[in-house]
Order: sequence, then structure tokens, then C-alpha cells
Amino acid sequence: MTPPPAPARIAPVATMLEPAERLRVDAAGAGLYRTIHRDNVDELLLDLKERRISAVLVSVARCVHEEPSRLSAIVREFPRIPTVAILGDVAVDHPAAVLTLGNCGVRTIVDVRQPSGWHRLRDVLGAEATRDIDRAVLAALRSDLDGVPSDCWRFFETLFLPEGRVNTVRQLSQRLGVLPSTLTSRFYRANIPAPKRYLAYSRLIRAARLFENPGLSVADVANHLDYSSPQSFGRHVRTLLRTTAGEFRKNFDGERMIARYRMELVLPYRAALMSLNPLDMRLAFRVAALHHAPVRSGARAA
Repeated sequence: MTPPPAPARIAPVATMLEPAERLRVDAAGAGLYRTIHRDNVDELLLDLKERRISAVLVSVARCVHEEPSRLSAIVREFPRIPTVAILGDVAVDHPAAVLTLGNCGVRTIVDVRQPSGWHRLRDVLGAEATRDIDRAVLAALRSDLDGVPSDCWRFFETLFLPEGRVNTVRQLSQRLGVLPSTLTSRFYRANIPAPKRYLAYSRLIRAARLFENPGLSVADVANHLDYSSPQSFGRHVRTLLRTTAGEFRKNFDGERMIARYRMELVLPYRAALMSLNPLDMRLAFRVAALHHAPVRSGARAA
């Protein structure tokens, strides 16, 4: 007998929308997030206090009609739960509405009057759906890596910051302000797995979390995590875990992937990580001094 599918564990999105907007929001998020539609701010506040909510989605039109101070209370009292506004077809004074939202603390507005806006909304809320797994990884790493140099911790923190996630070592190096070759060589010299491997596993942790939602296909997850194709995602899984994408989905959830990440890439190398300074500029100046050459502004040395 085939067991029933596991329930979705990704926290829902709480909304306060115009009736006509609800169906389109549900359609845009099919398979990626689920919504809890509410009629007023009081109901939203109750959800935020009693449920695990990944994001709040509000209609610009509703925000203008509701008392703005009530909305600002949501943003102020729950700063870790992002509030996103959508600008739809309901007639509003656009500049005034945007100013009102800004005064309430809402920083993300998605214009859904064009089809591309719905894709943008899906991307924004999809990112929020995996924020909790990023926080869970960092919480575990804070314990595992207590005492590592600050720039070593910055490397791990950058891997799991939800804002502006990176997908390549080049992007990661730019974010850290170091050359890719420098970053890679410092890990190599410390006999620690390459930064590319840490980055690859961070993406699989998010993939495992997304797969906890039964409505997501392999193609959905590959697209959301910016793989070039489902086949590319499948090759990535096979290279790292020696398994297929389907088997990965069946055998790993977010917590299992965090455990594997720690057991393979963190705990065995804890002693080496305690003395790793992958971003330390002092080394560049020592090398330059030995060769009687100045360190150019912005340069990085391996």
C-alpha cells in the first residue's frame, strides 16, 4: 500500500487582498507556497502570533483603505517576517499609495498589472519559503563553529544569507571582496573542501526544503534555484550525492540535508576552520613586502 504523501512543511503566506486578487495569487503560487486569506489586520496579527508564517502579502488597495498605522504595527512587531505588497488593477492613487506603504515600513512592492509581475511575485515569495532553512543552518553552524575567525564565519554566513543569494564561486567571491583564485587556494592550503563544494551543498539544502512541498516538481525546484534546466539540477545531485533527483527528493528533507552538510563539510574540518582566514588581507601585504612590491588598491593575494 502506497503511503500518503508527506504534508507540506513550508510555512504559509498570510494575505489581506481584494477578493478578485485572491484567485490569481493562489494560481501564481501553485505548488510553491500556500496562502491563508484574511479579511483584516486583526486576523493577520492573530495568524502571526499563533502560526508559523513565512510572509505577509497585502494589496496596495487594501492598505490605502485600511488604517495605515495598523499595517505599520505588523511590520514593526514582526520584523523577521517580510511584508510584501502587490499593486493590482484596483484603482488607487499610485504615488500616494506607494508613499503610504513606505511610511508603514513596507519595502517590497510587486506590480502585477503585467503578466511578468506574477512571475516576480512567485520568485519573491518562493525565496521567503526557504528563509527558515537558511536560519536553521546558520543556527547550527553558530554552535559548530563557535570561535572561528570572523572572516571564516563571514564565508559561511554569506552562503546562507537569503538576500541576494549566490550561485557561483565568482558571485560568492565578489560578495566577499576576494578573488576566486585566492578564496579557493586558501581552502586548499588548509586541506579543507573547496568553496565550490560548500556552495553546492547550500543549494541542495534549499532544494530539499522546497521538495517538502509535494506540489513542486523537479523542474519547479530547478527553476526556482536558478539551475539552467532540470537536467542540470539532476547532474548536480548525482555528482554530489551519487543519487537521482527523484531519490534525493524521497530520501532527504531540509533537516537531513543540514545534518549531512555538517557531517561531511563542517565537523570533520572544525580544527582547520578554527584557524582559517580566507579573507585576511594581512597575507597580501606580507607577500608584497617579501617581493618589495606594493599591494594595489583592491588587490587580493592567495
